[in-house]
Amino acid sequence: MDRRLAESWHDLSFTDVVTVLESDINKGLTASDVVERQEQYGANRITPQKSKGPLLMFLLQFHQPLIYILLAASLITLLLKEWVDSGVIFGVVLVNAIIGFIQESKALKAIEALARSMEGSATVLRDGKKSTIAASDLVPGDLVLLQSGDKVPADLRLINSRELQIDESALTGESVPVQKREQQLEAQTLLAERSNMMYSSTLVTYGTGTGVVVAIGDNTEIGRINTLIASAASLATPLTRKITHFSKVLLWVILGLSVLTFIAGWLHGESLLDTFMAAVALAVGAIPEGLPAAMTIMLAIGVSKMATRHAIIRKMPAVETLGSTTVVCSDKTGTLTKNQMTVMQVFSGDKNYQFTGTGYAPEGDVRLNDSVIQIESHPLLKECLTAGLLCNDSRLIANDGQWSIEGDPTEVALITAANKVGILEETLTSELPRVDVLPFESQHQYMATLHDLSSGQEKVMYLKGSVEKVLACCQDRYDENLQLVPLDKDRVYREMESMANKGLRVLAFAKKVMPADSQTVKHQDIDQNLSFIGLQAMMDPPRDEAMNAVRVCQSAGIQVKMITGDHVSTAAAIARNIGIGNNSEKEAKDFAIGGNELPQLSDSELVKVVQRSAVFARVTPEQKLRLVEALQKNDHVVAMTGDGVNDAPALKQADIGVAMGEGGTEVAKEAADMILIDDNFATIEAAIEEGRTVFDNLVKFITWTLPTNIGEGLVILIAIFLGLTLPITPVQILWINMTTALLLGMMLAFEGKEPGIMSRPPRDPKASVLTRELLIRIGIVSFLLLAGAYGLFEWAVAHNKDLETARTFAVNMFVFGEMFYLFHCRSLRYSMFKLGVFSNHWLLFGVACMTLLQVFFTHAAVMNKLFGTSPLEMFDWMLVIACALIIYICVGIEKWFRRLYERKVQA
Repeated sequence: MDRRLAESWHDLSFTDVVTVLESDINKGLTASDVVERQEQYGANRITPQKSKGPLLMFLLQFHQPLIYILLAASLITLLLKEWVDSGVIFGVVLVNAIIGFIQESKALKAIEALARSMEGSATVLRDGKKSTIAASDLVPGDLVLLQSGDKVPADLRLINSRELQIDESALTGESVPVQKREQQLEAQTLLAERSNMMYSSTLVTYGTGTGVVVAIGDNTEIGRINTLIASAASLATPLTRKITHFSKVLLWVILGLSVLTFIAGWLHGESLLDTFMAAVALAVGAIPEGLPAAMTIMLAIGVSKMATRHAIIRKMPAVETLGSTTVVCSDKTGTLTKNQMTVMQVFSGDKNYQFTGTGYAPEGDVRLNDSVIQIESHPLLKECLTAGLLCNDSRLIANDGQWSIEGDPTEVALITAANKVGILEETLTSELPRVDVLPFESQHQYMATLHDLSSGQEKVMYLKGSVEKVLACCQDRYDENLQLVPLDKDRVYREMESMANKGLRVLAFAKKVMPADSQTVKHQDIDQNLSFIGLQAMMDPPRDEAMNAVRVCQSAGIQVKMITGDHVSTAAAIARNIGIGNNSEKEAKDFAIGGNELPQLSDSELVKVVQRSAVFARVTPEQKLRLVEALQKNDHVVAMTGDGVNDAPALKQADIGVAMGEGGTEVAKEAADMILIDDNFATIEAAIEEGRTVFDNLVKFITWTLPTNIGEGLVILIAIFLGLTLPITPVQILWINMTTALLLGMMLAFEGKEPGIMSRPPRDPKASVLTRELLIRIGIVSFLLLAGAYGLFEWAVAHNKDLETARTFAVNMFVFGEMFYLFHCRSLRYSMFKLGVFSNHWLLFGVACMTLLQVFFTHAAVMNKLFGTSPLEMFDWMLVIACALIIYICVGIEKWFRRLYERKVQA
């Protein structure tokens, strides 16, 4: 048997396909053939990819530079029998590892979901007998029988069919069921246009058919997608990449300073143990122990906030990635649009009628020149809507105020349009009962129905189809009074082109009076003697909120690109209607690119094209993946939406994959980082806004915590290099770092969004987390904390205070200095008075708790013994608060000068 690639089957006649596969068109395979081929080709299953075991996955959570530092600090303090220090540090590491393990174990399940999607049964013809078998038992050459409601069990070449329609949206992105036919096609035919092929995991929505199996398991189109998913890289998020780089730099800085500290202490004649403890104190002080926990908790809070805005986050780093997004590649159907075909315009007689209301609900009215009309005053319009309702095999179903459909969305749009003016199916079918039907076939491009008239003296035939085909059958037309008049076909074509340019799908309608004894309608009845009634133009209307969200995204500097299964011209018109692209881009020649053009572009050419083009139509799964990779080569942070199996590889490759919750396949959901509950593009815009807020709050935390670590490190360094007593001990440093991070720093996670957050451009993915201005501020606060802690320590020693009391001064200076500085970190630009002093209740709660805890730390005997501290007098407390207040005032002055400078630059 000659095994040919799946791409080659559509360009053979079905008899040649059966011959190549050594099957029998009448009897199918024999039992011996099946056994032989099962041994040769295996089961019709997707091969699962090898994955990391749970233990390895858990251990890899510790494979981070910052974690190495913390583990080393934990081990060293353990060896020095500092049990509290060691336990706290290791506890932070362990919690982060557990959270990371849970998140990763939920991810990367797309391949298992693909395998599940292949499960099911199939009806086959073997040895001339019909039987139902497990879909996994199919082999190449099997004859498979399909009917409405079946899932296609393998890739099939169609042999014969009757009115067969298949929903291929999960594979190709085509929103409307595809009419299938047996005819041989050109070799260059795109996947979405191979009307003689049926692909695994697609759904039969109408009709029956028989096909021969040409590919199973990994060789099917869905199997190829499985390979793409496995090969797609899981990318680190922008913040993760920056934190990793920061951690590596910090690792060497801390190690270097710790070695210098050890050498300096040894040169000053200190004991090796004391010198070693000083080096550990420096390492512990310089490490921002609270940063991993803060990142995890802030991202988790972001996840919770997004859930209230209809976005489910599967992988926590995706929260921050959203805030960095520079390009959103969105599917059209159901995301930017309602996924409910709606008649928008009817041309009948010489008049253009506009229909209001969108979706399947029969709500809205009909207008002529902006005035609402009464249908009885427009008999030709009524006749056109009647034709759309009667020449129809679909159903619109009402259930508890919700509307659902059975059949073709295009036909349901015709039903809804008629219902809007009170033309109801139950009334018409009793007045004009159907006698016969000529179903739609793609080669004829029309459908016809025959109906009895109540008079019984004659019958009437209604025709629905493409404009070209229907006009070719018409010799005249009806006017407003239902009188026959000459037909101006050029006028009709102009109206059709005008509608098509708006992205509307146009159907034409005609009528023919038949003899009373007619009982059937045949193709020969569709001749030159029909009378034209009108045109109905429909579209999948844009979501109102999606149009606004696109505008907000573009004003925020985020490019929006549409990737769809529609034809290029339709997709471009809808994109312009939604508002994608600026005016110059919309008129550009390469505003929209078709899937047939992409293979002709080299990778370097595609990198340039994706920058200019905003619409990509009729693209394959490989091309979607290629588009995402090309955008990433332009240093874009890419968010990709999708709902089908065909979207999964690109969803995984994207910096953030966004799957649809309502209409999405399980494969897409498993590959995605985020799931939209309501399948709405506006939710993506809301999530990006929330992501920017989360990133802002993370930067605020880093800006707040680093001065403490730098100040503590400098205190240790100066003491060692000058041969002085340490103002703070390692265990006191841990107390400062962990309690303030939890009760003060974490409260920044509850800060609301900054003013104008969606008016500023996206962050440069290459830019540092901390700007030059923030580094200057961190330096100022670090120096002030150092000066305050050392100044109070030396003042206490000079006033004959014992060492424990002097160190208590230093510890409280760090804590309360951080506390006062925290109020300035609520916004990196504005004062807390502009935000509202009481707008963050959690921050005020944290400050109150931290104050009480610090009083307990200072005055409780058990804490004095455990941490080596001593109670302070009232005057001592006043000194601490005064020094902390100086930090607040200095930062306030710096921010005021910064705003003043910015206003001058803008002026």
